[in-house]
Amino acid sequence: MNKTEKERIIEEEQKDASPVIIQLGIFAAVLFVSNILSLIMPKAFPVPVPVWGLIILYVLLTTHVVKLHQVEKLSGFLIGIIGVFFVPSGIQMYKSLDLIKEDGITLFIAIIASTIVLLVTVTFTTRLFISISRKIRNRRE
Repeated sequence: MNKTEKERIIEEEQKDASPVIIQLGIFAAVLFVSNILSLIMPKAFPVPVPVWGLIILYVLLTTHVVKLHQVEKLSGFLIGIIGVFFVPSGIQMYKSLDLIKEDGITLFIAIIASTIVLLVTVTFTTRLFISISRKIRNRRE
């Protein structure tokens, strides 16, 4: 009996995928190192543990120290349940409805103002970098 192409691909992926315990170990090691990095960094340079974890995992994947198939299955699962991690934030907002009712206009104005300031800052910073890049390129020519 001939197997369909899809069945063959699924079997190959299952052969290549690392066991879940190995994938958990890789993620645990990355988070452990991230936690240590976050603790030893000076307080003037606060970087959250998950950000360090993303950086470390990216470096490990791009240098091929960790292969994609070694973390892909667990990563897909975590991405699938990411909404669960945001439920506590939604519950906290629901608990804070009284605060939003009292200071809602102030919060709205602060959010709009900070968004505008952010957009203007990003625009001018981008223009500055483009200008500097052009000057450097013109000097080389």
